[in-house]
Amino acid sequence: MRLCRFEHNGDAAIGFYSEQTIVPLQAAAASLGIDVPVCDKITTFLPGGSGRAAAVALQDALASAGEEQGAQLGIPTEAVQVKVPVPNPTKLLLLAGNYSKHIEEGGGQAAERQSTFPYVFMKPPLTTLNDPGNPIRIPSVSPDHIDWELELGVIIGKECHAVTEADALDYVAGYTVVNDVSDRKFQPNPGRTERPKDGFFDWMHGKWHDSFCPMGPCVLPADECDDPQALELKLTVNGEVEQDGSTSEMVFPVTAIIEFVSSFVTLVPGDIISTGTTSGVGSAKNKFLHSGDTVVASIGNIGSLVNPVV
Repeated sequence: MRLCRFEHNGDAAIGFYSEQTIVPLQAAAASLGIDVPVCDKITTFLPGGSGRAAAVALQDALASAGEEQGAQLGIPTEAVQVKVPVPNPTKLLLLAGNYSKHIEEGGGQAAERQSTFPYVFMKPPLTTLNDPGNPIRIPSVSPDHIDWELELGVIIGKECHAVTEADALDYVAGYTVVNDVSDRKFQPNPGRTERPKDGFFDWMHGKWHDSFCPMGPCVLPADECDDPQALELKLTVNGEVEQDGSTSEMVFPVTAIIEFVSSFVTLVPGDIISTGTTSGVGSAKNKFLHSGDTVVASIGNIGSLVNPVV
């Protein structure tokens, strides 16, 4: 059962998520007599967290109680503000060029996994992370080439350093939806004197605008995901399909990414790795986001992340 972080009547809480209803863990626990930690940190209730066993017991009790009691305990999803699952990760890491089709649509040639390594960059989490339903804000400094990138987000559940690919999934708490919004042609000081690395930093700066990392609306616990490399990807803009692919297309799968990053960086609970995007981005079609657009980013049985553009 998917979990989400939400606000209702000014209070932050964790709940079982569906598109129609959210069942707050605390309300369900009180009703069904299950002891659940009082906590608004989602990783507590995911694999690797101290409250995971209690969340599973509560989930089973809800299933046994039947749909009627679940409905009585639920709050309409539209009546709450669903929040990003992890509001303050110590690290928000993202991959560039991790899908061969995406590299090729940009005119590049995809490398074989054995001959290269994952390209990892970071976004500032406190200003780029963006709640479901909140707007992607087009920056006035560079408004004309704002693009979408649907990505599978991996939430770390246990501290890990130098883990092997074989053991990597043991450290995953869950999976969520990320939209790695990008400004494709940001050029600070357009009249500048060119330097050798300017193009690289233009690309990096184009990732960092405020609101440029919507995430959510929920998390699929890792122990309820059979295979993170078998998830369907679909992104629409104003109802038109722009990206349609699968996580099976990754050059470096989730396990290899965690092995690589943890070989030189210690990952801690709540850290997020966004694993790259498939083909169908706007820059390949000279098609970009504008005020009034609505972006829906969906992954398999995780859910759909909806954000308007302003």
